[in-house]
Amino acid sequence: MDMKRPVRKAVIPVAGNGTRFLPATKAMPKEMLTIVDRPVVQYAVDEAMQAGIENIIFVTSRNKTAIEDYFDSAPELIATLTRSGKSVQVTQLEKMLPVAGTVSYTRQQAPLGLGHAVWCARELVGNEPFALLLPDMVSYGSQGCMAGLMELYEEVGGNVFAVEECAPEETSSYGIVGVGHAVRHGFEVTGMIEKPKPSEAPSNYYLNGRYILQPEIFELLASQERGAGNEIQLTDSMHRLAKVQPFHAHPYKGRTFDCGSKRGFIEANVAFALLRADMGADLHVSIKELLMSHETRVQAA
Repeated sequence: MDMKRPVRKAVIPVAGNGTRFLPATKAMPKEMLTIVDRPVVQYAVDEAMQAGIENIIFVTSRNKTAIEDYFDSAPELIATLTRSGKSVQVTQLEKMLPVAGTVSYTRQQAPLGLGHAVWCARELVGNEPFALLLPDMVSYGSQGCMAGLMELYEEVGGNVFAVEECAPEETSSYGIVGVGHAVRHGFEVTGMIEKPKPSEAPSNYYLNGRYILQPEIFELLASQERGAGNEIQLTDSMHRLAKVQPFHAHPYKGRTFDCGSKRGFIEANVAFALLRADMGADLHVSIKELLMSHETRVQAA
């Protein structure tokens, strides 16, 4: 089988409950929380499209219809904005609207883990390689993370994923990979280990939530036993697939924010806001003033 077939589809799992953001996520999907003025999930979709992806497959669950509505037309809103002369907002909304037929939805009916969520997309993906983007992980850099991953895939084919470097003492918080033979856009992966002690870690490269996988992963997920957290883990099936297919990693040169955590979400808001021409300079001044005020209060305490 050709291990360099074009990657046309991307799977974006959005079925999680977002319990770490309660009460904000009590009545809205965590993926609809905004980084500045765009929901988290929009960043993943934009990154995929900029990398050449043609079709987006969302794996949803109950109470996630707001995501479907967001990526649909809103004629009443457009009409209201048009009557008010708000042409800039109309252009923004029309620009982000996906082409009809390029977005699909399927449901994960029980919270059985990331591996199960990916498996739920099997019929929509079919027998072809696909990209996988975890929407909580928002990349920030001169090039989108998935675009760089595509370059590696076009070079070596097979299965690829993106990695970043963490501090050596932090390896016990991540899935860490072993570093093998170097290629132009990355390196061969010699192994994967979950949350190793620093003394046992094969490197300080960790998986950051961006993958391109061959369709054989679905058959493995179908028979995968439950692992950590009593859930079907994607990495368990990746370990099995690595015995018969190559894996390579692309070191991402930007930064990925874990917007599934409150700290990462706040950091992403600050980072992306500072890039904005309409607020970046003023925000920079405000942040400096806040830091100085905070330091003064700490010293006085």
